[in-house]
Amino acid sequence: MQGFGSYINGFLVAAGLIMAIGAQNAFVLAQGLRREHHLSAAVVCMTCDALLVSAGTYGLASLLQQYPLAMEITRWGGIVFLIGYALRALHRALGNQSLIGMDAGRPIRSRRAVLLTTLAVTLLNPHVYLDTLVLIGSIGAQQSLPALFTLGAASASVVWFFSLALGAARLAPWLQRPLTWRLIDLGVAAMMLRVAWSLAWPG
Repeated sequence: MQGFGSYINGFLVAAGLIMAIGAQNAFVLAQGLRREHHLSAAVVCMTCDALLVSAGTYGLASLLQQYPLAMEITRWGGIVFLIGYALRALHRALGNQSLIGMDAGRPIRSRRAVLLTTLAVTLLNPHVYLDTLVLIGSIGAQQSLPALFTLGAASASVVWFFSLALGAARLAPWLQRPLTWRLIDLGVAAMMLRVAWSLAWPG
């Protein structure tokens, strides 16, 4: 049961972070709408996520075991960050946002060009490192079973990016509605607050 809790924490933290619209999601969604090597783009995103989360979890785990004070600082820093992230999601939920303006008229690019662009969108975005190496990694390092936490985080990435790539064309009319993203942001806020609570009161 304890291991299942680590897995769920990993899944919820990663899901909450990657579901908020950003450069990665917008790019994969655009590829899906155009049916332009969208599955390849999704695989690149989820592979990068899994590698970065693993590096953050196991690298920070080793460091934090040697410095208990650093563990406490990291724990409360993560709590503050998660609460702040939840508040930002709630703020977005009160506004209007949609995915409009995806250019479907461009010529089809090669798979290599799409893969290189996906890597650039993923690895040149500083938020990717903050989310995976720092935030998710620091939370994973504090789990009783960090391997299951990492697996949960990777599972969330697989589910989200494959769903986004495969469902983009069919769900396009709904994804362009502000109400859809309000509901997503409300779900993100709820997940972030739930994990913050579990960090603050681990018992």
